[in-house]
Amino acid sequence: MAQRLVRAKRKIRDAGIPYGVPETNEMAERLAAVLTVIYLVFNEGYAATRGCSLVRTDLCVEAIRLGRLVRTLMSSRPPAEATALVAMMLLHNARREARLDEAGDVVVLEEQDRGRWDRQLIAEALALVEEAFRGGPGPFALQAAIAALHCRASRFKDTDWPSILGLYDQLERLQPSPIVSLNRAVAVAMVDGPQPALAIIDALAAGDLKNYHLLHAARADLLRRMGSPEEGASSYRRALALVTNDSERRFLERRLRELQE
Repeated sequence: MAQRLVRAKRKIRDAGIPYGVPETNEMAERLAAVLTVIYLVFNEGYAATRGCSLVRTDLCVEAIRLGRLVRTLMSSRPPAEATALVAMMLLHNARREARLDEAGDVVVLEEQDRGRWDRQLIAEALALVEEAFRGGPGPFALQAAIAALHCRASRFKDTDWPSILGLYDQLERLQPSPIVSLNRAVAVAMVDGPQPALAIIDALAAGDLKNYHLLHAARADLLRRMGSPEEGASSYRRALALVTNDSERRFLERRLRELQE
């Protein structure tokens, strides 16, 4: 990163690129890049790529601060996607304390103590989701709406999976990506069962996500549900070979042990 910064500074100096504050009419075209960077900062805080802990609270808090700042700077008419991004980050952050147990190990959504969710943040975020959708269902608005449905469910079994799947269908059409398709496969499994979801994941495994540990972890879980422990164990081992976060590694090791018992 330090080398990249040095090269960027050298390029600016050699090309004589002047510093300038963007004009108001330039804000919209630059906004998407800014929101994407904030989103990536939050993602790294919410599910750290490396290290001992899954969550980096400092990055989550900073990303939310930056998202709020963008809305403040454009307070006369905050863009819908900026509002949606803040809403989505708040909804995920509201569940942060319940994602890890006292030992720092992962607690999956199904097993989380929803009494530990921050209801004040959720209430604030739900209002922002409604505001964002008035500007049209953009990518962040759809993701925020999905997070909102999870947070509205008082119990895991009360989750409105058909509506979540419908939102993922829209998101996949609007912003197709392998990650979106993988997340959609989870919703497919909850609505239609593991078999059709497994077909989606197997197709993704042949492409860009073949070295993505969460794909193999999701595949293992589907195979477990289908009563195929040997295949499931093989997928857990593949996920373990790829994972780089210690907390996630311990979770996958526990799941593998449970499958082999």
